This record gives sequence, structure tokens and C-alpha cells, in this order.
Amino acid sequence: MEKDASGPDPSRQRNGFVGVLYGEFTDSLNDRVRYSVSLTESALTIKRISSSPGRTKVVFDLTDCVGCRAYRGPDSSDVGAYFTAYFYPFKRRWMSAGVARQRVEQCFRVALVQDPLANLQEAERWAHAIRDASAVQAPRRDGVAYMEVRPPCRVMILVNPHSGRGQALQLFTGHIQGMLTEAAVPYTLVLTEHKNHARELVRKADLTKWDALVIMSGDGLLFEVINGLMEREDWQEAIQTPLGILPGGSGNALAASIHHYSQSPPAWNEELLLSCGFMLCKGLVSSLDLVSIHLASQQRLFSFLSLAWGFVADVDIESEKYRHVGAIRFLMGTLVRLASLRVYQGRLAYLPVREAPKRPQGSIKANLEPPTPQHPSMCSSFPCPFIPNSSPNQNSRHKHNSTNSNHNTITNSSNNAITTKKPETQSDVKPGAPVDSLLPGLDQPVPENWTVVKEEDFVLVLAIYQSHLAEDLWTVPGAMADDGLIHLFYVTAGISRPALLRLFLAMEKGAHLACGCPHLVYEKVTALRLEPISAQGMITVDGEMVEHGPVQAQIHPGLARLICG
Repeated sequence: MEKDASGPDPSRQRNGFVGVLYGEFTDSLNDRVRYSVSLTESALTIKRISSSPGRTKVVFDLTDCVGCRAYRGPDSSDVGAYFTAYFYPFKRRWMSAGVARQRVEQCFRVALVQDPLANLQEAERWAHAIRDASAVQAPRRDGVAYMEVRPPCRVMILVNPHSGRGQALQLFTGHIQGMLTEAAVPYTLVLTEHKNHARELVRKADLTKWDALVIMSGDGLLFEVINGLMEREDWQEAIQTPLGILPGGSGNALAASIHHYSQSPPAWNEELLLSCGFMLCKGLVSSLDLVSIHLASQQRLFSFLSLAWGFVADVDIESEKYRHVGAIRFLMGTLVRLASLRVYQGRLAYLPVREAPKRPQGSIKANLEPPTPQHPSMCSSFPCPFIPNSSPNQNSRHKHNSTNSNHNTITNSSNNAITTKKPETQSDVKPGAPVDSLLPGLDQPVPENWTVVKEEDFVLVLAIYQSHLAEDLWTVPGAMADDGLIHLFYVTAGISRPALLRLFLAMEKGAHLACGCPHLVYEKVTALRLEPISAQGMITVDGEMVEHGPVQAQIHPGLARLICG
């Protein structure tokens, strides 16, 4: 008979500790091997019952447990029942140094009585207790507010079968499918068939049927999903749908960032996939900043990763031809672009954070206080050729709670125009969409409290809001998914090819800010504007190429929700 967990239970006191579930079971493959098993609120302890000395016990932290199931054996004459717990602890790698999550399965046979139903009920009691305890012991970080996606939940998993080396579906079936089964996470698998398929799907989907949307691809598919959600009439509710990422592309920047935020040891390739799958099964959800980006055509996009112009963007797009080799494509693209290093002419301005950023190690040109702009505005003395002639109407009905509160109306003396209120300029942006209160119109000069960069010759400009630009590029060591910041890097002309290569090699360990490169500048900002002058040089948003021309962006803290650890 099943025992009431709330009533007196001799098994809970058998070893003298109230609150501990205790039992003695046999090995699932060998009845002559017996174990004593005890469950506390934080650990499962297994000790082999033997008269001979040797290994005494093994302790599994329930933080590493994704699930447990009870079941009858395949032999109908077997009166015993079984329960199996699934763990993904950090263990030493076989072939290299360091540790990584590795699957461990612990299975026990319950045959306390000759009644098969009673044995199954006891196995189910243990499985239920292990599941409940492991859910409480999810790997939370101190100081982070979490929500949870708790089983049973309904997950839509979008897979781009052509991403990376074309192995995303095989990676899913080989590594993730079984893990979701172990965690009892039901899901529906959707294979994308063409560009913007995911964008169209989530724009029209009935999101009440899903508790989470998970992407198994590179970063481009998540870009589609986020923009599809933001194009909905109910975007405010839709963008609250928890989003998950499973690395199946070449860059996998967000997956690497999420792994880094979990404070886990570095991981790559299948180890990174296993880590992200583990976090998906644990179901912790936190906030994700999004960046609103306006293009010259009045199109508005929402970005979760980066805005790039120059060297980084060119390498990203030009290396597409090497996609079949996987992540090494970026190294190949970097070497090719270094061989014919370009200088890109343009204007850059930004709104620095109000508090003084900490000076990084090395002699980096970081402004500790917002400097006086070199010019009163950008485009103040001539109109931008890329901007439509009609100025958008200013909208002052909405206020946005930004990390930078200095967004009062500013009158710029150069043209006496109000420059701090930004209208909605994209025709398909829905009413009530987040207002970019820090941005003027692209045909208006920037406010006087912005910093205008003196230099106009650049090798690259990179605005990033995650810690990693790729699996092996730790670009912003101190970044978090919800820190409310755009981390702006730019490299000015004059840097040598070896020095630029050294920067990217140092970035693999997050040490580029300590290189002391006089051409590298790092700023923490909440908004920015970039105006290319030269025709060469691509612009990318989250690794996707967009139209060439003036672009500006503003951070929206905590707008989306992200499954993480």
C-alpha cells in the first residue's frame, strides 16, 4: 500500500533523521547487489550494502537532477517495480582537462512485497519525491529573480535543419530529445522551411497553447521569433513568453552567453548543447533586454545580441560561404578580411550611462565622465541623404522607464528642434509598442547630452548586449542578459593587422580589454547612432544583414523572458 507522505512513516525515521526518505533496494540488473538509498531536500545518497570494505557512498546533488520516473519491468512475471533518476553533474572530461556536465543514470528495483501494485506505488512515491526535491533545488544564482516553467509544460521547439553544418536536427534527436523525455517535458517539434518561416509562424500562433518557445539553431532564428512576437497585436503579452535557445548554428552567441551566466565552466560544441538542454529542463526564467533598432527606411527591428558595422559584420556575412565547416568559418573569414583590412568612414554618437563606468584593465580609452560633444549634433549642418524628407510626428504621450532617466525635452540650439522624443516610424509596429524615448528622429540631430565621437575612420563598430559574440569570443566579461546596457566597442583606423588579430585571440579568454590597445574604445551606453559615410561595409543585427545607411538603437531593459540558469 502507498503510504501517506504527510503521516508517520517509519522509513523516514529508520536512520534517525526525521525528514529523510530512506529505503533499501536492489540493483536493476543484479538482485544480489543491494543499496541503501536516502533522500534529503538537497541530495540523493546511495550506499552499497556490503560486508567488504571499499567505496562507501555516492552523493548526487539534486540541483543536477532533471527528472525521475517509476515503471514496471518488461517481464510480466517480475513483481518488482523500478525507479530511475537522471542526473547531469559536472564530471572530469575523458580526453581533456576541466569538467563538463555528463549524463548519469541511477536505477533501482523495488521488491519490498510480493504485490506488484504495492511495489509500483512505492517506486512512484520515490520518483515523485525526487522530482519535487530537484525542482526546489534548481541552480539559482544569488541576486537573480526567477520565474519558472514547471512540468507539465507545453513547449514549441523550432529547428532550422540547415543551420550551422546542417546537423541541428541530428543534434536534437541525439542529445536533447532523450533529456526532455527524462524531464517529462512534452514538446512539439517544428522544422522551419524558409527564411522568416519562424517569424510568420509566431506572429500568427495561438500562444495560449504554449508555455515556452525554444529555438534549436543559430542566433538568426531567435531574431526571427522575437521580431515575430513584437509584430503581434498582443505583443505585450506575447513577448513575455519564455524563450529558450539550444545551440545548433555556427556562432551560438546567446547559448554561450547563457552558459556563462550560469557560472558554469567553459563549454563548446555538444557540451554547450547539453548545458543548454539541462537549463531548459530545469525551467528557470529571467529577464532579457531587447534593443530597438531603427533603419533609414523607417523599419524597426528588435535585437537581443548585437549591432555591428565594419570588420565584424563583414566577417560574419562573408564567411557564410564557409558554413559547411562550422564555427571555424569565422576564423577563416577573419584571416581573409585581415589580408585586405578596410577602413570605414562614418559618424558615431551615443548616450553614455549616467554613472561612471569602471575603467577596465589596461590603457583603454574609456570616458569616466560624459565628455562635452565635439560637435553640437550629428547631421546638424546637412541633411542625411538616406533619410526621407518628411519628419515623423513627435509622440509625447508615452514614457519609458529607462536605466537612464535623463530624457527630458532638450532644445538643440543648432536648429531649435526638439530631439529627445522619438515617434513610432515603422508602419507594422503595433499601437503601444515600446516608445524609444531616448532617440530623436533619424533626420534630427542627436541631443546635446549625447557624446559624439571625434574620429570618423573606423575598423569596426560593435554594440553588443550579451557576454559572448560567438562560442569562443568572450566579448563582454561583465555583461548580463538583463543589465540594461549596450556595450559599445569601436576600433579606430591605424591599428595594424597583427594588433587586430591579437585582440580577437585575446577575446577568446575575455582578455582583450587588458591588451592596452590605443585604438580600442569601450563604452557603456543606453542609446547610439551610427551614420556610415563610405559605401563599403555591411551592417548586421544579430548576425543578419540589414540595409546600409544610418541606424540608431535604444535599450529596453527586461522586455523579454529567457530560459536560463
